[in-house]
This record gives sequence, structure tokens and C-alpha cells, in this order.
Amino acid sequence: MTIQLLPDHLVNQIAAGEVVERPASVVKELMENSLDAGARRIQVQVEKGGSQLCRVRDDGVGISLAELALALTRHATSKIASLDDLRTVATLGFRGEALPSIASVSRLQLTSRVAGERSAWTVKSVGGSASEPLPAAHPRGTTVEVRDLFYNTPARRNFLRKPVTESRHIDRVLLRMALSRFSAGLRYEKDGRLNYDLPAADGRAEQEERLAGLLGAEFLSNALYFEEDRQGIHLHGWLARPKFSRSQGDMQHLFLNGRAIFDRTVAHAVRQAYEDILFHGRHPAWLLYLDMDPAGVDVNAHPAKLEVRFREGRTVHDTVRRTLEAVLAGTRPAALADAGQPAGVVPASPGMAGSAHLGGSGGAGSGSLSLLLGTSPLPPGSPSGAGEVREPFPDAGEDAPPLGYALAQLSGIYLLAQNRDGLIIVDAHAAHERVVYERMKAQLDEQGMGSQLLLEPVRLRVGQEEIATARQQRETWRRLGFVVDQVGPRTLAVREVPALLAGGDAQALLRDLLSGAQSGPEAGSEDSAQEITGRIHHILGTMACHTSVRANRRLTLEEMNALLRDMERTPRADQCNHGRPTWRALSIRELDRIFQRGR
Repeated sequence: MTIQLLPDHLVNQIAAGEVVERPASVVKELMENSLDAGARRIQVQVEKGGSQLCRVRDDGVGISLAELALALTRHATSKIASLDDLRTVATLGFRGEALPSIASVSRLQLTSRVAGERSAWTVKSVGGSASEPLPAAHPRGTTVEVRDLFYNTPARRNFLRKPVTESRHIDRVLLRMALSRFSAGLRYEKDGRLNYDLPAADGRAEQEERLAGLLGAEFLSNALYFEEDRQGIHLHGWLARPKFSRSQGDMQHLFLNGRAIFDRTVAHAVRQAYEDILFHGRHPAWLLYLDMDPAGVDVNAHPAKLEVRFREGRTVHDTVRRTLEAVLAGTRPAALADAGQPAGVVPASPGMAGSAHLGGSGGAGSGSLSLLLGTSPLPPGSPSGAGEVREPFPDAGEDAPPLGYALAQLSGIYLLAQNRDGLIIVDAHAAHERVVYERMKAQLDEQGMGSQLLLEPVRLRVGQEEIATARQQRETWRRLGFVVDQVGPRTLAVREVPALLAGGDAQALLRDLLSGAQSGPEAGSEDSAQEITGRIHHILGTMACHTSVRANRRLTLEEMNALLRDMERTPRADQCNHGRPTWRALSIRELDRIFQRGR
């Protein structure tokens, strides 16, 4: 076959294969046009999953009669005019492909009116063949009505799913649109029924009200709002506390300059920020908004504009990770009870989301930890100390610290404390594990982990796989003050241990480290500094778990209170290193409800 030019209608249908994947793609493209037109109010109507009807109406600037027919012409756009415009494009659409591509596979009607014109004008297109414009009645703005999608391409129509499935895809598109542009009101009707009618949300309180309606009040009650400027990037959004985790990543939304996108670089940065505070296999919930110079990002990298390329990807990654780490460092008891807002805190709306502290993260107190690190375990069968009180109880009044004052130890596991609102229950091991872990990280960053030489090396017989692991991890362990040598074909010897763990069971610690290294982050031959840091933190977590207070260790009230105060000062103290919660509160009102007081 000789080379020849393709007819326009075939070119449009080929483009439609990239732009119009399903009815949800039609709704997305039409809504982006409405937002680019400055719409403050958008109405969306769909029938039978969008295959029968997709109608989008807005109150934007409209399209004049002279440009109406041109709007259905391929590569006709008002958004860019040169290559320089493409490099710095700030609109959602810019290629001029959406309308002609949609028109080529549907029965489309476009009606629009601009301010100052006496009437609106409408044009119809069937399979890409447009009619002459005719006058119509319509307020300022534009309505695009798409019927019988893929009517002239039966093969593609047969690939559509059931209407309920296609409706769910449209629901997700509208959700992302509603979250991306709070400044536009959105009314959504599906098969003649109103799904929601959202007013424009210009203020913080109105925005959080929209979030509560779309994502649920529980998300908002667990959300930390933050706002930060770093390296030319303005970041703001809401991060759910680690306890509000999901079985899948279905509540993660990223917006760049008002555009909903998916980006592996940013997603990886968020995962690292949640790295040691989320339970294994769980996914965090978050909304992240990035505003940056359009010249720093290529939005023309994906047919549907769902993915972008950052020109300085490492800068974006580090900026997002460091910002979110600072936000999540505030997940500690003291952050919930700070009466005065310290510098760096963005105040929460009344009754709405919490606030994140972006200032210094603080650190665990060093003096009180010694009270616990030297505690001896109880002999088997000894009482746990519950109810055995010798010290007087301080008054848990208005000036009481967030976690109050210790009352007793329950079953050798839980600490019971009273604050001004009610009862506090603390998992002593989980809480102490976080305190020790954060202290180790701080010491490593400030002065390195000191080591202590053992008078006699501790030997351990292991398998061949463990020998290989020990060789691979040797230098990383040495940096942490843990010196391990191979002294036989199947024997390892611990010669030095971190000073923090002096007096501990070095043999048990080595077993834990070997097990953790085999199941934790992989160690390549050319690791980046970030990967090495992650591996070191994994090892520190193992050490912290190994040395933290165990069950059935009797703690005095002084030691319990020391742990409570350390929790209040320690970043991320709401979760242990494995993501488990460290404490829970029961208010007097909740206790009254449990025991039916006042009924």
C-alpha cells in the first residue's frame, strides 16, 4: 500500500482512542474545559454510565459565534500559540484534541454564549460532521451534550463495562475534580437522581466541609492540615493520622497546579514519610497540593495528561518527603493538647481537622529513659504491680500534662493514667519502643552511635544464609556500633555493641538483626544515601524493639510518669515503629456512657 494522507474523520477517531477511553474520559475532558473557561459553577448529568448521555454545563466565559465551529476542529485551541506557551502551560487542556475526538465517536451538541451577545449559538456534530451554527436560548457559559458514545465504533462500544461500573469511574473523576478546584461549585446528577450539589468553597472551613462530605467525617477528624513553602514549591493539604490507614491506596489524591495527576516520585516520597509509623500492609490517606512554576514540569508526557515529568524530580521528592516528615512528627500526645499554638502550627478550624507542627520536632528526654533501661524483669509468677501504689497521685487538673499522671500498671503490659479529661491507657512496650527509637535516631544524627567493647565476644552458630547476610551488613552494623566478625565456617562473634544497649542480650540482638536484614530493605552494591538511611533506621527499629520495656516488668509510678513525659516530647509517639497505636484515651463522658450513668 502506498503512503497516503488519512481523512480527517479517521485521524479524529485515532486521537479518540488516546483521549476518549470511556465515558469518564469524556466527563474529565469537558470539565477541564469548563474550569479553563473560569467556571464558578459546573453541572454534570450522566445516564446509563455515560454511554447514553454525558452533559456538562458551566457558567464560564463561553465561546463566540465566530469560534464555535472552530472549537470542533482538531488542534484548534485558545490556550497556547507557540512552543514557549507549551513549555509553561498552566491550563488543564491545551492540545485542542478533546472536543473533535469526542465528536468523532458520538452525537455531540455544543451550545454557548459569551457576555454581551444577544443570544447563544448551538452547533451539532454527528460522527465528526458539524452543522451550521443556529441561535439558541442559553445563559452565559457553555453546555456540551454527548449522546450515544461510540455509536459508530461498535467494537469499542462492546468493550464498555456495565453501566454501574462506568458510573463508578465517572464518580472517581468527579471526586478528583471536586477536590482539585474548591473555587468551583459542582452539581452531579446520575440517571435523573441528584448525587450531590457542592457550593464553591473559598475558605478553609468550607473546604473542609466539602472534604467531610466527599471523603467522610472520619477522615477529616483524623486529618492534619499543613501549609509550607520550600525551594520554590508551595505545598498544602491534609494528611490522615497513621491510625486512619486503609487496606488499599484508594484515598490518596495528588494535585499539581490544580491538575489531578498520578506521580511515582511524589508517591514514593509520601511512602517514605509514613515509613516507620504505619502498620505493615496498610496504606495512608492523604490529599497533597503542589503549586510550582509550570516551567519546572512537563504536562505533555501522557495522552490523557494523567502523568507528568518533573524537570527537578529529586528536588520535588526531597521537598515533599521532608515536609511530610515534619508534619507527621507532630503525631504525639502533646500536639493534641497544645493550648497555645507555637510557631509553625496552622490552626485547625473549629470541629474540623487537626493541625501539623512544622517547626522543630523535639526529642525524647534522656534522663527519664535511664529509669526504664535499667529495670530488671520480674521473676515468673510475681505480681505486676497493678494497684500497688506507694507514691501520692498529683492532681490531674487543668494544668495536668496531656497524658496526665500514672495510676497503675495493668497485667504488666498497660499503664493507666488520668488526665483532665479522663482515662489514658498506654501500651508500655510500644510507647517505650518509639521513645528509644527516636532517641537512637537523634543520637546517630548528632554524634553517631558510640560502642562498647565486650570483655568476651559473644558467639552464635548460624546457617550459611545468615553468614552471607552478616557479611553484607557488616559495615552498616559497624556504623551503628555493632561489630560482628565471622570466626568460623558457621560461627559469628559479637565483639562490640552500641553503648545504649550495653548489658543487653547481645546474642538475641544478633538474631533479631539477622532476621530483620533478611526481611527488611534490600542492600544493593550501590545504595543511595536515602536507601542506606532507610536500612539503618530499620536496624535501629530492631534494636529499639529489642531493648524496650517488656511485659511483666514492674514499673514504679515514677518510671511510668517518666515514660508519659517522654511520649509527650517524642515525635510520632502515637505509634510504635511497626505502626501499632501506643495509647488511647477514654473521656469521662465515654466512661459515663459505658456504665450508663445519668440515665
